[in-house]
Amino acid sequence: MGVLLCSLVVLALVCQSHRSDSSLHRFKRYQEGPQSGPSDCTRGIQPPVVMANSHNFSLDVRMPGVSPTASDSYLCVAVPVPTSRDAYIVDFVPHASMDTAHHMLLYGCRTPVSTTGYWDCGSAQGTCEDDGAIMYAWARNAPPTKLPRDVGFKVGGKSKITYFVLQIHYGDISGFRDHHKDCSGLTLRMTSKPQPFIAGMYLMMSVDTIIPPGSRVTNADIACEYESYPMYPFAFRTHTHSLGQVVSGYRIRDGKWTLIGRQSPQLPQAFYAATQGVDVRYGDTIAARCVFTGEGRTSKTYIGGTSNDEMCNFYIMYYMDSKHADPFMDCMQDGSKELFRHIPSEANVPIPVSPDNMMTMMHSGHHATGHQDDRTLLEPKRAEEEMLDQGYHLEEVMDWPENPLQLGQVSGLALDSDNNLVIFQRGDHQWGVNSFDNQARYQQRSLGPIQQSTILVIDPVKGNVLKASGRNIFYLPHGITTDAHNNYWVTDVALHQVFKVGNNKPLVVLGEAFEPGSDKEHFCKPTDVAVDTMTGNVYISDGYCNARVLKFSPEGKYLSHWGAGSSDRRRRLPFRIPHSLAFLPDRRELCVADRENGRIQCFVAESGEFVKEIKKEEFGEEVFAIAYTPAHGGLIYAVNGESPYGRSAPLSGFVINYSSKEILDTYSPDSQEFKMPHDIVVNKDGAVFVGDAASDTVIKFTSEKAEHRSVKKGGIEVQEIEGKAAGSLNLGNFFATHKGYSRQGFDRLSTEGSDQEKDDEDATDSENEEYSAPPPPVPSSTS
Repeated sequence: MGVLLCSLVVLALVCQSHRSDSSLHRFKRYQEGPQSGPSDCTRGIQPPVVMANSHNFSLDVRMPGVSPTASDSYLCVAVPVPTSRDAYIVDFVPHASMDTAHHMLLYGCRTPVSTTGYWDCGSAQGTCEDDGAIMYAWARNAPPTKLPRDVGFKVGGKSKITYFVLQIHYGDISGFRDHHKDCSGLTLRMTSKPQPFIAGMYLMMSVDTIIPPGSRVTNADIACEYESYPMYPFAFRTHTHSLGQVVSGYRIRDGKWTLIGRQSPQLPQAFYAATQGVDVRYGDTIAARCVFTGEGRTSKTYIGGTSNDEMCNFYIMYYMDSKHADPFMDCMQDGSKELFRHIPSEANVPIPVSPDNMMTMMHSGHHATGHQDDRTLLEPKRAEEEMLDQGYHLEEVMDWPENPLQLGQVSGLALDSDNNLVIFQRGDHQWGVNSFDNQARYQQRSLGPIQQSTILVIDPVKGNVLKASGRNIFYLPHGITTDAHNNYWVTDVALHQVFKVGNNKPLVVLGEAFEPGSDKEHFCKPTDVAVDTMTGNVYISDGYCNARVLKFSPEGKYLSHWGAGSSDRRRRLPFRIPHSLAFLPDRRELCVADRENGRIQCFVAESGEFVKEIKKEEFGEEVFAIAYTPAHGGLIYAVNGESPYGRSAPLSGFVINYSSKEILDTYSPDSQEFKMPHDIVVNKDGAVFVGDAASDTVIKFTSEKAEHRSVKKGGIEVQEIEGKAAGSLNLGNFFATHKGYSRQGFDRLSTEGSDQEKDDEDATDSENEEYSAPPPPVPSSTS
């Protein structure tokens, strides 16, 4: 019980009872109260209240120059809300370093334990005399948190919050041996303008988990039924101490698990952007799991308040309609084993934290944001709330393109940063039964490289060609994607090579031209490329002869590779043509369309560790291409194909819920039939494009109904994730981006790479070539 009490004290909830004196008198008394002397850290700190204009102001809530004398001290200070009218917190700006503070919590209440100076709040005194509300939490050099537009934490006035209480846990106090003073704390940016949506905090916490010494995995499961008005999560935060590997939170509705957020608690413990479009309503269940390891410990580890204890916390920052707002809710019930048998497997996979990330976090102080390019470490973005209901369905746009595109075999699709469609096509070259010998060597080199433009940039609205490039470079194009700088990463199955192309020139070439192989310097008919736009790392699926995924640096340095995974190691099946890749930026995962196994497999991108498999009867025996969008909790787009070996399912496109694996929509064109749907991409306007390699066409799909049903809550803006597999998340704007090669009577294909053999005098240096359509195809027994 002592451990439980300690844990509850650390995370006590705080609100305050009403006092007869006004807020302004309380604040004046606070300003005149005992403060630290002029020779300590208080020098240089701005006045507690700074007015920006008649509506907006900021309030500093800081420790008044404290010097803790014992490790694992909890110190608190109370600051009155500086107005008697309603006010709203819209930004939290921390001023602390993990070198000094283990964590900070900000409570709101009516009656703090003390209103003068600071006090030891790790004892029975706690933080507030009445129940309270946690409004903010910080640890491990987390960056600032900016609330969405039209959303704020309501304080003052009729809110029952007339004081702020700042609690700081000082873990290791060795840095205070010189008796220096600490003024860590927060700046609260506030407004008196009424906010239509009120923010609140939902805390999920395990109170009785025990981690056995040496245990490889211990799970702490928490679950509660939700019994209030609808809430809309927009940010989440995870918190454990050193043994925590990953913390995940979900909404469960009708037996379906939808991810709210998942993160490593060893990264900066910020409020990260929650899954967009997820609401929580009466009767839903909210569940969370913390995964711990007891390795390296020689005794049991309990939930408690010291640095050597553990915690399992999942915070949800949400908004509610102002009429029904509840500023704080919590859940401390253990989840049942039966319920958690169905938790998505991703919740059990630790998120690796690189040494570089740890070093950045350790030495960056209160300015730390992890890697500056890692969008998952930024403040929660303002995002339009999306509702995907049962009426959502993709339908073909019959009048697109306005003028027919003259294309050869369409092998790949991508998006550029201007939301334009990029098509990778084969001109007058075709992949047929005579293209390769039994050793996967290309047999039609005498044809030379494709003389037509192979890369076409297309207006997604009208379908006209905006730019053309890629003449006299490629022999049999396959996959294409774009990086953060609009360079093209492409594969060529005839050359057995992978190229980074910019300004119509190869900038990086991987593999040896026309030489298939299976070592680090060779490929065998590589199929697809995915680029992590945060790190620039490149993932290559290889391919028709090999059964692996390779990882390279942005400069083309080999880093690692891996093969297929399995939830059941006794039935580990190798890849059978890893054909298409999708990078999941919000999950830091890479998914693979394992074509002839008819399945989708997902892995931790950093390490290649297997996460999950999606295999559906509706796929038949072939999955050709996949793409991913973080919208609606994470959606995978896939297209299947005909199997030459056995049963084929109808050729369709699929929209799949990543967490539940449920197929949400199937679609196909009305004007024609899918023959070889080979790649798929979704642009920022919600238009879905499918490239068909057999009919030499690109087909456009939209869902007008879905766009009209888009509901905007709190004025939340759009979050964009750059790259082929992501875009701004409007309703129906799901992001897709992957390519694969579809077969219709073709022999098994292979892939490798090499330096390009071409006549430099014939190469085109212009970034924008004059587009010319390929000549009519020569009749062939294969398509």
